[in-house]
Amino acid sequence: MSKEVAGGMDVRFVSDEGIQQPPVEELAALLARDDGLVWVDIPVCDEAAAQVLAEVFGFHPLAIRACIERNAVPKVRAYRDHVFVVLHAPELGTGGHVHYVELDQFIGPRYVVTVHGPVNPAVTPEAALRETRAVLGRLEAGRLRPRSAFELSYAIVSALAQGQEAFVETVTRQVWPLEQRVTSGHLGDPEQFLEELFGARHGLLAVSNMATLGHQIYGRMSALGRFVPPDGQPLVADLEDQFARVTGVADGQVRYLEGVIEFYKARTDTKVTIAAERLALIAVLTLPITALSSVYGMNIIVNDRTDFPHLAAVVAAMAIISGILLRWAKRQGWL
Repeated sequence: MSKEVAGGMDVRFVSDEGIQQPPVEELAALLARDDGLVWVDIPVCDEAAAQVLAEVFGFHPLAIRACIERNAVPKVRAYRDHVFVVLHAPELGTGGHVHYVELDQFIGPRYVVTVHGPVNPAVTPEAALRETRAVLGRLEAGRLRPRSAFELSYAIVSALAQGQEAFVETVTRQVWPLEQRVTSGHLGDPEQFLEELFGARHGLLAVSNMATLGHQIYGRMSALGRFVPPDGQPLVADLEDQFARVTGVADGQVRYLEGVIEFYKARTDTKVTIAAERLALIAVLTLPITALSSVYGMNIIVNDRTDFPHLAAVVAAMAIISGILLRWAKRQGWL
């Protein structure tokens, strides 16, 4: 199993002989070797880790600052002998919120440095380290033996893309019951239903945005030419395709969910229209009665001097008018 070394950094040397876990003090010597790959995984880029990135690897200060701070969007930067990449993975939070879990990478000739960007305290360490821990498990089990830095980076980013696709599948499982509730008319609490509906839509849009930007990142990396070795070009192209697939699946589910939303709105609007028509019809039917009762109500007092024949005639007129209007409305198909 892996172990954490000084500075909160996990250092591994991957070669034909297996995986070694040297101390961080041997990093400079490991980088000089050509018989294996150096993989440094940094769960939190603290001051000690930033010092190693600057002094041992010689990374650009702006790239190191990007590892320390949270990045709102993915990015790729090409330097003299390495490429710096920022990507995001989704993690579902409470109330439909989607956390952007950041993963930064430095990809050099014989090394990969992965840095886990600042995350929301609500995100568990297991979720933040999911991709790198999955690849580490494959390495330790002997199922993965990368020959180049791009092969190792490919395995890590593939795990991230697969996580995005799994996230889409998770949200899709929430969409199906919502669609069934809309078509069956059993919505339950309308406010809660709308929160679930738009929460699912938000999750799909978030992962679609992550995958779309990831696709653009690796599309640009393909165009970098000399910064990607020949054996790394097919891997970069495959990652570009993986992100495109996730985008397509997420966008398809968004369109499906928007159809559910439109169906819900149409059904709700229809119910409101029917209710308004019925209220208008009631108003039309009662208008003559209201008019007669208003006029005679001010002139007829029900007491021992009431002209009951006159009053009976007025009530009969109200009943006849109501009957005529009801019959007319029924013939018009309004009842």
